[in-house]
Amino acid sequence: MKLTMLKVVSTAAMMATIALTGCSAKRTDTSEVVVAPMGVPGGVGYYNGGAVVTNSTSVITAAGANPNAVYFGFDSSEIDAQGQAVLNQQAQFLQANPSARVAIAGHTDERGSREYNLALGERRAQAAQAYLATSGVSASRMEAISYGEDQPADPGHDESAWAKNRRAEISY
Repeated sequence: MKLTMLKVVSTAAMMATIALTGCSAKRTDTSEVVVAPMGVPGGVGYYNGGAVVTNSTSVITAAGANPNAVYFGFDSSEIDAQGQAVLNQQAQFLQANPSARVAIAGHTDERGSREYNLALGERRAQAAQAYLATSGVSASRMEAISYGEDQPADPGHDESAWAKNRRAEISY
């Protein structure tokens, strides 16, 4: 009886630890699946009313640039000319597809505290959102969110990796 009780307690403790800490797995494919709540033309399937879109263009290309991302300088949320070009293309797509919704995710590199990076990621996402709004995209079609340093595009620990991680990423 004591041995059985010990197994139950041990199993419960192990399951609680797994539930609290979670499991992590690294993706090895180069495509990303995005669920678009309002649907996007060209969606390949539906899940609970949202279109499931394979967004293979949102990965870092060999040249190091994501065509759906605006990149930022260190400790900055200022959109440069290259970022404006990206957002102008996104605005054109959104104007041509009035039912499409967009999520703008702000990201940072690993330097700085978690709280600071979440705030900086939020400023980056909001800067991109404001730019799209001035281009005629309704604010009700956009959502800004910050991931801070939690979802790096490049897991490296040098300037090249950090430059790829300082971004606001657009997904549909």
